[in-house]
Amino acid sequence: MMNKIGCLIELEALLENILKKKSERAMLKFKILYFAYLYENLSVGMIVEKLGIKKTNFALMTKQLEDEGLLTINKSKMDKRCHVLTLTVEGVNTLYKYVSSISEIVGPISVDNIEHAKKLVDFLNKIV
Repeated sequence: MMNKIGCLIELEALLENILKKKSERAMLKFKILYFAYLYENLSVGMIVEKLGIKKTNFALMTKQLEDEGLLTINKSKMDKRCHVLTLTVEGVNTLYKYVSSISEIVGPISVDNIEHAKKLVDFLNKIV
């Protein structure tokens, strides 16, 4: 059991260190942009839960991203009580630039490693 938990802790720390190379603040910005891109119709509350951050930190960063023209915050068409994030064209471009810069740091990744990572993400999403 400790082996599994230790592996997850080490994985989280290593991934965070890779992302932090671009700066601590950029990491939260990237995470929010990525989750807004990935989960376009997911409520803000669900994204906050997936990110595991405080609502106040999320609200401050999304306000900044909205002011920068990278995303919009709108009421959900499915549930007017909820808000959803939508990336602007500039937001998508910023996200792709950030992903490219991280890809340069990480270098090439084998198809097998990507498949293993996807399985781990699927597994962890079931837990969260």
